Amino acid sequence: MLILLFAIIFPPLIFLVLLHKLKKHEPPLRSPPGPKGLPFIGNLHQYDVATPHEYFANLGKVYGPVVGLTLGQVPVVVVQSTEMAKEVMKTQDINFCSRPTLVGMHRLSYNGLDIAFAPYSDYFREVKKISVVHLLSSKRVESFGPIRRDEVSRLIHKVSLLSSTSQVVNLGELLMSYGSSNISRIAFGKRYEEDEGPRSKFHGLLNEMQALFVGFFYADYFPYLGWLDKLTGQFSKLERVFKNMDKFYDELITDHLDPNRPKTEQEDIIDVLLQLKKQRSFAFELTFDHIKAILMIIFVAGTDTSTAMVEWAMTELVKNPESLKRVQEEIRNVAQNKGCVCDEDLQKLEYFKAVIKETFRLHPATPLLVIRESIRKTTLNGYDIKPKTLVHVNVWAIGRDPELWEHPEMFKPERFMGSSIDFRGLDFELASFGAGRRICPGLALGVANLELALANLLYSFDWELPIGLRTEDIDTEVLPGITMHKKNPLCLVAKKFPA
Repeated sequence: MLILLFAIIFPPLIFLVLLHKLKKHEPPLRSPPGPKGLPFIGNLHQYDVATPHEYFANLGKVYGPVVGLTLGQVPVVVVQSTEMAKEVMKTQDINFCSRPTLVGMHRLSYNGLDIAFAPYSDYFREVKKISVVHLLSSKRVESFGPIRRDEVSRLIHKVSLLSSTSQVVNLGELLMSYGSSNISRIAFGKRYEEDEGPRSKFHGLLNEMQALFVGFFYADYFPYLGWLDKLTGQFSKLERVFKNMDKFYDELITDHLDPNRPKTEQEDIIDVLLQLKKQRSFAFELTFDHIKAILMIIFVAGTDTSTAMVEWAMTELVKNPESLKRVQEEIRNVAQNKGCVCDEDLQKLEYFKAVIKETFRLHPATPLLVIRESIRKTTLNGYDIKPKTLVHVNVWAIGRDPELWEHPEMFKPERFMGSSIDFRGLDFELASFGAGRRICPGLALGVANLELALANLLYSFDWELPIGLRTEDIDTEVLPGITMHKKNPLCLVAKKFPA
């Protein structure tokens, strides 16, 4: 028995001793600087879950443009300078273009089947092709123009009704309605009226999904403690939201498969995906789960980013009356007496475009771009980065870098007048939509929805604060989630123009 026990235990002990000796001869890793952590939990006790972009930005002031820390058992690197963002998203894009398998993201994306959360692989390249070529091309975005214009018209009508009775306009609420109805028609071929239960219920689910995408799960940072997520109820919450959304997608797909469904002139995204499923023209079989995952990211990202950015732009303009007056004069001079701003007018609005860029600088829709994961060992700014390191690009911090921007905390659209800096993935000072292989494929659709809504709100109404409220009373607190939403909706008084 002793001989048998010795035979079982001795070989692994020899292996561990040899491994330890080999590691002694390896050159020590030069890890990025960062705050000291505690054994086992690392820096988790210091991590700010609510506003991680601000937490990381403050660390950057101490440790520099590349910050390293450990969350539980997982190494994390944060880059927050133009040079380092370019290194991660362009120069070494192939080393940093994958996605980690985080519990919330993985489950809600049907195990990484969508374009945003799919790990870098042959499958990612195929699903990106579907999105870029078939779903979100410039031609397809243009074809959605009638829907966009009709939804903006409905938004303006709702504000007009409130204006006529001198009621305070809850812009956050109306913009969410605009965004979800717009994307619903584009993706699903139908809209949901305000008084219908399913849509208001869906809005609640949408907010829960946002929080779960970045929510804390023990399994993400302590692989052997995933069972704690069941004890805390976090896993049950995730499953509930997933099943409710899955049921919603099922109903939509079943409706589109009904041979008696009335034909529509406008082909929606489900129509396109079902047609691609029949064609079988990809390296993988397009299943209903693939379709649901794609619908999920189009709806979540399409609704959230545009509505959040319109609200942030209006927030900053109301806080800066001179900028508000200037942009309204420009829009009204170009649109004249048409009664609305058209798509062709938008290209003539130089200051308006500067307002959009300045809003993206101060309030990027995704302050920490969707998290990346390193594929192989590499170096960054002279520091060693191990494979499977989580990598954050803090575009919020880059947008407020005093070395890049004069008076970075001030809203000054003039800084972009005559400037070639843009947010389409080539200028890393303003990489609001990312860059490289992981640039947001919905950029054109999101910007089109944002610009038309904002321009018409500014054209059709003069905007004031409710009685008793001052510009300094407008807060900029944010809700937790991938997209940076205002915590407290913007409420204003609208006066029809011309009166």
